[in-house]
Amino acid sequence: MILSNDLTRGSLFPKMMKFAIPYLGACFLQTFYGMADLFITGQYNGAAPVTGVSIGSQVMHMMIVIIAGLTLGCAVSIAGALGARDEKKAFHFIGSAAVLFLPFAFLLMALLFILMPFILSALQTPLEAWDDTRAYLSICFAGIPFIVLYNMVSGFFRGMGNTRTPMVIVALAGIMNIGLDFLLIGSYHMGAAGAAWGTFASEGVSVVLILLCLWKKLSPLSLRSADFSPHRPEISQILTIGVPISCQDGLIQISFLVITAIADTRGVEAAAAVGIVEKIISFLFLVPSAMMSTVSATTAQNMGAGKPGRGKQALGYGISVCIAFGLFCIALVEWKAADIVALFVPGEETVIAMGADYFHSYVIDCAIAGVHFCFSGYFTACRKSYFSFLHNVISIFTVRIPGTYAAALLFPTTLFPMGLAAPLGSLLSVMICLYLYHRYFSKRVEN
Repeated sequence: MILSNDLTRGSLFPKMMKFAIPYLGACFLQTFYGMADLFITGQYNGAAPVTGVSIGSQVMHMMIVIIAGLTLGCAVSIAGALGARDEKKAFHFIGSAAVLFLPFAFLLMALLFILMPFILSALQTPLEAWDDTRAYLSICFAGIPFIVLYNMVSGFFRGMGNTRTPMVIVALAGIMNIGLDFLLIGSYHMGAAGAAWGTFASEGVSVVLILLCLWKKLSPLSLRSADFSPHRPEISQILTIGVPISCQDGLIQISFLVITAIADTRGVEAAAAVGIVEKIISFLFLVPSAMMSTVSATTAQNMGAGKPGRGKQALGYGISVCIAFGLFCIALVEWKAADIVALFVPGEETVIAMGADYFHSYVIDCAIAGVHFCFSGYFTACRKSYFSFLHNVISIFTVRIPGTYAAALLFPTTLFPMGLAAPLGSLLSVMICLYLYHRYFSKRVEN
């Protein structure tokens, strides 16, 4: 049996935490190592390489988020099959995913190379940083097949209930990345290209390691060459789940860029304050993201096992954890907002004051967004991921972006109202999620 963490039996909450904590650890390490390129480049180089890595990292983060969303269909589909104790179908999902995503990886890589000039222009890349950004992205784009393959296989493990193996691999690859950064940037003075080569090499190693782990896991079992052929129902299910999530995550990243552009119109201090708080918030949101994946995997297994009540229970546990964490964040920020912002810009009193204002209102979202994150995980497990796409699109384009823009115009002396756009948008998402849940799921769950 390839199921590593059976979420269909026993005490549910401890098993959910067994899944969530390693997943959270992997997300934390990925975020930490993603910042290492920028930090180490800044220690040995001037503004141009740092700017190149900064812009390039934004692009690659968006690509990784979109790819991760697309491959989520693998995790959910495999979890459902294993919950139903149907290993043959799980193998079909594994093989179909390989057939689907391997060609996609190379097509995406080629497309990104073709669009390179447009990407650099669209991001308003400074002329002096153009060459460094191009060098960084060229190498990182070459690593797109590694990113796709890793996320696909990592989805296999999550579907089996195993989040520990991907976490260990991320840790090992990240340590290698940091070591190569110091070597290539510090000793060989390769600048932005050195940072990219370190990332490329660590991605390659992570793929080799996770494939070896998968082979070790599956080699005693009956995974056959016939499984690695296009199975239309399996491919359709993977895409039905993954495409809406991928589009949703891409739109969220675009909305962050739009909000950053709005903040830029307020001046350099406001832009710096918003940028710092957005980075901190994205770090805090790792917990709701981890719970979303946990709710999704747990619900998928239990739906497959014919136990929808445990899926409902998983949703409740996930929401409770997110709200508790959000309230803790609110209490901490209300007490220490200025001190937290000052860690990033010591001595910049104007930026600190504006950042604290923005942080005080934005942090409220930590207690609200986690609710619709968990609902999104539940909808995805029920093969209704377009519900998640729907509520996010409505929230972003009716509240988040217009609210941010209006606050910037109407309140030119403070960032506090701008920060309120995020929790208000999330509140609308929660209301939509509650309606959809009660309209389409509550009766089925009760039955």
